[in-house]
Amino acid sequence: MEPVLQVALDFVDLERALRLAREAVGGGADWLEIGTPLIKSEGLDAIRRFRAEFPRQTLVADMKTMDAGRAEMEMAAKAGANIAIVLGVADDGTIREGIEAGRNQGLRVGVDLIRTADPARRAEQARDWGADHVVVHCGIDEQMRGGTPFDMLRKIAGRVDLPLAAAGGLNSETVADAVEAGARILIVGGAITKSPDARAATRQISEAMRSRARVATDLFKRSSPERLRETLLKLSTANLSDGAHRCPCMEGIRPVMAGLKMVGAAVTVRTFPGDWSKPVQAIDRAAPGDVIVVDAGGRGPAVWGELATHSALQRKAAGIVIDGGIRDTAVIRALGFPAFARLVLSNAGEPKGFGEINVPVTVGGIRVEPGDWIVGDDDGVVALPKGRAVEMANYGMDCLEAENRIRQEIEGGRTTLGQVNDLLRWDKRTG
Repeated sequence: MEPVLQVALDFVDLERALRLAREAVGGGADWLEIGTPLIKSEGLDAIRRFRAEFPRQTLVADMKTMDAGRAEMEMAAKAGANIAIVLGVADDGTIREGIEAGRNQGLRVGVDLIRTADPARRAEQARDWGADHVVVHCGIDEQMRGGTPFDMLRKIAGRVDLPLAAAGGLNSETVADAVEAGARILIVGGAITKSPDARAATRQISEAMRSRARVATDLFKRSSPERLRETLLKLSTANLSDGAHRCPCMEGIRPVMAGLKMVGAAVTVRTFPGDWSKPVQAIDRAAPGDVIVVDAGGRGPAVWGELATHSALQRKAAGIVIDGGIRDTAVIRALGFPAFARLVLSNAGEPKGFGEINVPVTVGGIRVEPGDWIVGDDDGVVALPKGRAVEMANYGMDCLEAENRIRQEIEGGRTTLGQVNDLLRWDKRTG
C-alpha cells in the first residue's frame, strides 16, 4: 500500500472544518477524517455534509466506538463514510460486530489502539477478526508529556501484516519517520488544521511523506526537557495561562521594562522586607539562565538595585522577580535586565541576613519551589511547577498554534473573533 495522507479535522464547528477541508484537498490530502469532536458536536450530519461536498473523497468517521459496534458502524456507513473507527479497548464482541457490520455495509473498519494494554496483541486480534487497518495512536494528552507513536509502530509492524496508521503529533519533520517505522496511513491534525495556509502545509507534508524527506518546522512539534527553554522562549505568558486552564499569573508583579522576555529555573529567596542580604547571596547560587525569585513580603524598602543587577549579569542570570521593592530602575532598564517587582521605590533596606535561599516561597499569590520554571513578559509572570513544565509548555504551544489559524481566519474575512469561534452557539446554558 502506498502511503496516504489523512487529515484529521478535530473541530467543533462544521463550517470551519469544511473550509479547512477545502484547503487540504487543494493541497493534495488523500483522506479526510471527520474527527471525534466534530461528530460529537454536529452529529452524523457532519458526515453527510462532507459527503455532499466531497463526493469522491475517502471519508473517515472517527467514531471511536466503545459499545454498540454494529449500530454505530451502520450509522457511519449510511451517513456516507468510507471508513469508520472502533476503539481497541472496546469489548471483543463490540469490535467483531463492528467489523461484520462494516463488511455488510461496504464500510472499511479500523481499530484504534489508543490506551490498549497490549497494542501488538490487540492488533493481531483485529487482523484475525477482519479489520481493514489498525491505528497506532499517541493521544493529545500523552503527546503533551512527550509521547510519540514510533516505538509502538515498529513493534507492531514486525508482527502484523495489516496496513498501519500512525497518529500523534505528526508534522513535516516526522511523517518520514512514521513511514520508515511502518505506517502507510499518516494521520496529521494540527500541523495542517492550525496552519495559516493549510493548502501549502498539506502539500509540504504530502511531499515529505512520499519522498521521505524531513522538512524543518518551528511549530507543531512537542517539547522535551532538553528543549524546554527553547520552547518557552516562543510562548507568551498568555499562551501558557490559556494552555493551563487559565492559570493565574503573579498578581501585582509588573515588569520594570517593557519588551523583555524572561525564562529560567527558579532560585528562590525568602527575606524580611528591605533585607537585601539573602537576595544578593542568591546571585552566587544561581546558574547561568536561572531566575531569582524573591518573597520580600510584598512591601518595601527595596531589596534590589543597580549593583545587584550588575552582579546578576556577570553570573548570566536570566532575571529577577520580587514580591517587594526594587530601585535604580532607570539603570536596570538601560542594562536590559529582565526585572519584575511589586514596588518601585528609592529607599533600600539593610543587609541583616534574615531569610532562606532555595525554599518554597509565595510570590504574587503563587507558590514557587526551587527549580520551577519562571516565564515573564509584558503581561506578567507565570510559574510552571518543574514536574509539569514540559507538559504545560506543550499545551501553551498548542494554544499559540491554534491562535495563528484563528488570526488568519479573522483577517481572511470572518471579521470577528466571536464569528470564528461561534461564541453565541457555545454560550453556557443554565437551568
